[in-house]
Amino acid sequence: MKKILVTGGAGFIGSNFVKYILKTNTEYSVINLDLLTYAGNLENLVDIAEDPRYEFVKGDIRDSDLINELFTKYQFDTVVNFAAESHVDRSITEPEIFLTTNIIGTQTLLDASKKHWKLNPDDKYCRKYKQGVKFLQVSTDEVYGALGSTGMFTETTPLSPNSPYSASKASADMIVHAYHKTFGLPVNITRCSNNYGPYQFPEKLIPLMINNCKHEKSLPVYGDGMQIRDWLHVSDHCDAIYTVLLKGKDGEVYNIGGNNEKANIDIVKLIIKTMGKDESLIVHVQDRPGHDRRYAIDNTKITNELGWSPKYSFEKGISETIDWYLRNNEWVEKVTSGSYQEYYDKMYA
Repeated sequence: MKKILVTGGAGFIGSNFVKYILKTNTEYSVINLDLLTYAGNLENLVDIAEDPRYEFVKGDIRDSDLINELFTKYQFDTVVNFAAESHVDRSITEPEIFLTTNIIGTQTLLDASKKHWKLNPDDKYCRKYKQGVKFLQVSTDEVYGALGSTGMFTETTPLSPNSPYSASKASADMIVHAYHKTFGLPVNITRCSNNYGPYQFPEKLIPLMINNCKHEKSLPVYGDGMQIRDWLHVSDHCDAIYTVLLKGKDGEVYNIGGNNEKANIDIVKLIIKTMGKDESLIVHVQDRPGHDRRYAIDNTKITNELGWSPKYSFEKGISETIDWYLRNNEWVEKVTSGSYQEYYDKMYA
């Protein structure tokens, strides 16, 4: 049985991936390492908590002693690194934690992978590794910067990050690339567009608007709301990552998009309409510093080389997502209490 270390597996995308992998492939056992910061929530995983192929470990990817201890104990074949500080707004107010977690944490995981997978770890010239091992870095399209009104990001688009968050992710990507080139470590990097779906922390656009609509609260929209993003359902993202694990060529980057470009304001209005609310709830607030205007992903490489393409239309995905948040009120209430409310008041006052 293959053993996979999923870091950040109690977060939004990570928890969806843990459940996806256990459901899709019975040959995997999963160790979920998560520090359980504000966005990590073990309630995302209650339905698989008793699965004998699953185990949770609370810990920090920056803790090299812990990481090496886990590699020794479990003999991982695969690492999928979701663990990251990921909200751009928070990176503007607290950049240090983004830099240490996203960059140093990734380097710590890479060092452990190299040490435990290399056939001769004491030989700096050795580039041979155990058969079937792979390190997959989950990144973001934000590392590419912003697009104009036309064009799409490809895997060869130069990195040009514009926020502390995207700069930290671009730095991590470059370190992953360097470990492949310098040490021969088997790696892949995936760069996804904006995700949405169940279990997303309500600081992000779609769950924030759904929750505020439900409570008849104002809907804060940055600037004119014409920032355009490509929206990817989290289930499609999980399927794409699994495809890269199985078929991805060592050292390659794969872009993952949903083929659903939407302006933020149009998404907000669609949620309002679907939930039977009034557009008077919309409140335009001062735009985020350095806010990128448009992102768009070109899926050609992963589609042509690995045979993956998204299955969800945005219309289907957003309908299911709204329904999930309305049916899981207890989960929403728990994650939006306390410190989250203080953060919300600070950001959108």
